[in-house]
Amino acid sequence: MKILLLCNKSPWPLHEGGPIAMYAIINGLLKAGHTVKVLAANTNKYSVDPSSIPPEFAEATQIEFAYIDLAIKPLPALYNYLTGQSYHVARFLNRDFAGKLEKILLRENFDIIQVEMLYTSIYLETIRKFSKAPVVLRAHNIEHLIWQRIAENCRNPLKRHYLKHLYLTLREYELNVINKVDGIVAITGIDALFFGRNAKKVPVLSIPFGIDPESYPFNEAIPAESDLFHIGSMNWFPNDEGIRWFIDHVWPEVIKKENPPHLCLAGRMMPAWLRELKMRNVKVVGEVPNAWEFIQQHGVMIVPLFSGSGIRVKIIEAMMAGKAVISTRIGAEGIEYVDGIHLIIADTKEQFTDAIERVMNDAGLRKSLGVNARKLMLSKHDNNKLIEELSRFYRRLIRRH
Repeated sequence: MKILLLCNKSPWPLHEGGPIAMYAIINGLLKAGHTVKVLAANTNKYSVDPSSIPPEFAEATQIEFAYIDLAIKPLPALYNYLTGQSYHVARFLNRDFAGKLEKILLRENFDIIQVEMLYTSIYLETIRKFSKAPVVLRAHNIEHLIWQRIAENCRNPLKRHYLKHLYLTLREYELNVINKVDGIVAITGIDALFFGRNAKKVPVLSIPFGIDPESYPFNEAIPAESDLFHIGSMNWFPNDEGIRWFIDHVWPEVIKKENPPHLCLAGRMMPAWLRELKMRNVKVVGEVPNAWEFIQQHGVMIVPLFSGSGIRVKIIEAMMAGKAVISTRIGAEGIEYVDGIHLIIADTKEQFTDAIERVMNDAGLRKSLGVNARKLMLSKHDNNKLIEELSRFYRRLIRRH
């Protein structure tokens, strides 16, 4: 099959969950023998030098870029507020992107066109005008749910009012567009149920983030620190929110204990409050050159997430590395875990503190959690098997279309 992917950001470099998930699908489709073409937004939030793309990937995908400025602008934001339109989505409407898409569709025919994440669906009208291919929405999250949770956790009344407006307009757009595509590929079973209920005539498939086992070699011989760690892009609000909560509420309780562990924080775009943080046993390293090596070198992953949606790629990678993970229920959404077997769930300050003490003081528990976690990943997240299922879904859509 010949497949066009529209990406809201570059699938390379692999510095964030979104690009990692997009790269996994693209690489899997190429490996399975399909032809893949990529048109990606190059934004001020995730800026990429096209010449830095690995030549073999660039050649295989014939990747093209269009620059989109996603900086928040007061007048457009006010206009969208007054007109009741989603500002989240409107920011992605771009003349250069639309023009390149039009040229691609006039030049080539595709069997499937896949829009990665909700925001690139704003080009659905252009796609329909110049192509007859079935359009698939690859939903990395239930987008409005992220902002609904952020609004619910906000204490500032004025800010909460505006956040509520953002999630309500995003929800209206999301519920509308899922009934206009020809198929939906959700990243979790929970998300698939939501889309199935709200897009009753649109086929929905649940395909989680997939890992190529060959790209994630398991090496027990690598010495790992007996510490806690977190890695994630800190310009994503749920990560910032969760780590701030953990530092403010959990860590003071942890360091009261005898021989407390160390905590290492890594990720892109570290905010000033973390860069300037001076707290006992906390090390902020910022962006690391190789996330997989970082994960392997450290001990127990913490994921204090309260307002995300979809699936956390970094948890999948940590579990693939055989690491014990302590996460909130929201952080672990989309993973078919058993609490206490594959990872440990902690939603409150007390639960997190107790879980950390238990895991850090029991090497046998850490090892069993890690072993079970990797087995689960190999069983449920093997990218080769998932791509086979996705290909069958594509073929059904083509026959139906």
